[in-house]
Amino acid sequence: MSIRHPIGDDLLLGFAAGTLPAAHDLVVATAVSLDDDARARLGGFETLGGALLEQADAAPVGDDALTAVLGRLDEEEDMAPPRRICGGIFPAPLQDAVGGDLAAVRWRPVGMGARQAVLHRSPRGTARLLSIPAGQAMPDHSHRGTELTLVLTGAFRDGDLRFARGDLQVADASTEHRPTAEPAEDCICLVVTDAPLRFAGLLPRLFQRFLGI
Repeated sequence: MSIRHPIGDDLLLGFAAGTLPAAHDLVVATAVSLDDDARARLGGFETLGGALLEQADAAPVGDDALTAVLGRLDEEEDMAPPRRICGGIFPAPLQDAVGGDLAAVRWRPVGMGARQAVLHRSPRGTARLLSIPAGQAMPDHSHRGTELTLVLTGAFRDGDLRFARGDLQVADASTEHRPTAEPAEDCICLVVTDAPLRFAGLLPRLFQRFLGI
């Protein structure tokens, strides 16, 4: 599989260092499962991190360190159901989060035939599956924060760019766009946001609070 829009080193470094929110960890782990090159790059960063740790001097630990670690573990518990299913459309990290493959997803309609399933929500980030009907365009929107969109099935176009299985789109406050699923098949994506979207149209803004996007 050819990845035209691979995951960036900044996300891989954050994943290797353990500094990303749980929602972002999920999209990185899923992207790496679909991209051999990204998996190799991540392995290099993890090896480098291990070597640096061996050479580093011991640092004092703050009184609140244990509380912080336990808080992160609590945040991540929701992301890891105990069973792992091999094969299927979803890579193993995403199957862990869903509790199965595509048939196990509990979809909710969000309008215009699109559906979503929220997998994880916390103050630091929300991870959701989004299914866009073939040929359907999403509402015009920009961003208050960062949006990571990893394609799992189908493909979508955003301007002159095409994103297919394994491709990751990174959008931020400078991005205003209207992604459109290609007509051949529905496009299913794993989407991670760290702030609400900013919709251009009145109707999407009215429903935004109820949909949590």
